[in-house]
Amino acid sequence: MSAIPAFLPWQTDAARAWLAGRERFSHAWLIHGLAGTGKRQFALAGAASLLCESPRHGLACGHCAACLWVAAGNHPDLRRIRPDAVAVEEGGEAEEEAATASKTAPSRYIRVDQLRALHSWFNTATHRGGWRVAVLYPAQALNAISANAVLKVLEEPPEHTVFLLVADAPDRLLPTLVSRCRRLPLAVPARDEALAWLAGQGVAQAEPWLAAAGGAPLAALELARSRTAACPQWLERLIAALAHGHAPDIGELADELEKEAPAVWIDALQRLLLDLLLAASAAPLRYFPQAEQGIRRAAEHADLASLGETGRWLGQQRALAGHPLNAKLFAHAVLQRVAQACASGA
Repeated sequence: MSAIPAFLPWQTDAARAWLAGRERFSHAWLIHGLAGTGKRQFALAGAASLLCESPRHGLACGHCAACLWVAAGNHPDLRRIRPDAVAVEEGGEAEEEAATASKTAPSRYIRVDQLRALHSWFNTATHRGGWRVAVLYPAQALNAISANAVLKVLEEPPEHTVFLLVADAPDRLLPTLVSRCRRLPLAVPARDEALAWLAGQGVAQAEPWLAAAGGAPLAALELARSRTAACPQWLERLIAALAHGHAPDIGELADELEKEAPAVWIDALQRLLLDLLLAASAAPLRYFPQAEQGIRRAAEHADLASLGETGRWLGQQRALAGHPLNAKLFAHAVLQRVAQACASGA
C-alpha cells in the first residue's frame, strides 16, 4: 500500500490555515505558484485531508478508513483528472484505450471525455456523506473544449464537491475559468528550508541546484537527478565564448541541443539572459552563480536593450517549443539570436 499524500514541510502552515475553513469551503480552488514548488503534492494532500474522517489539526490522520482508501488509490470520492501522459509518468496507466491500442504517445492534454465521464460520479451520493474531491492538474493542459467543459461544471457545481485545480500561472488559463475559482497562491519556500529538504533527499551541495531551479526545491531535485552539473556543459561553453567576445560554435551546440527537448534548453537560455541582465546592472545573479565570472564578462559585451528584447523573443519561442519543424535549425536560430544579443554592445 502506498503512503497517503502529505504536505511538504514548507506547506504545512499554509495548509492548516486553508483547511481551517473547511466548513465554509469554496467549491473550486485554483492552487498556483512557481513550477517545482510542490503544488500538485499540496492539492493531493489537501484532497486527502478533506476526505479524512479524523483530521488532526486540519490534516489527514493517515489511519482512518478514508485515509487508507486514499493511500490504496481507491477512495470512491476522489478523482484525479490529468493527461494520460502524466498518468503514465506517475506510474499509472493511460486512460485512452485508442492510444494504448495503437501504441501512439499518450495525450499530454486533458480530454473532454475525461470530464464527461465524471457526470455519473457527480450524480451519486458521497460514500460516507462527506466531501467529493476532484483534483485536476496541470490546468494548463486543458484545451479550449475541455476548459469550457470544466467551466460548465463550475457554473453549476454539484453538491458536496470540491474542485482543486493546479496551475503554474493563472494568466495562461481561460479567464472565465479562473474567475470561478478561489485563488490559493503558494509561496516559494525559504532558501534554508529548501536546502535542508534537498539535503534530506540526498542532494549534496544543493546550493547550485536550487539556484538553477529558481528556488524551487522539487525542480532542483529533478535537475540534480538528471544532470551532472547545475549549469549544463553546452551552456558553459556558450558562456565561455561570449565572455571572451568570441562567436560560439553554434553548429556544434545546435547538434547537441537537437537531442534535448526544446523546452529544457530554452528555459536554460532564458535564465542565462536574466543573469546577463542582472550582471549588466551590477546586481547579484539568480540562476548560475557558479558561472558568475564568465557571465559578468559576457555582459560587458552586451547591450541592455538587446538583452531585454531577446529575452522577450525567447519567451515567444518557448511557447512554440513543443512543435519545432526542424529541431536542429530551430536550435541554431535561437542560439544565433542569443549570441547576437551578447555581441551588440561590443
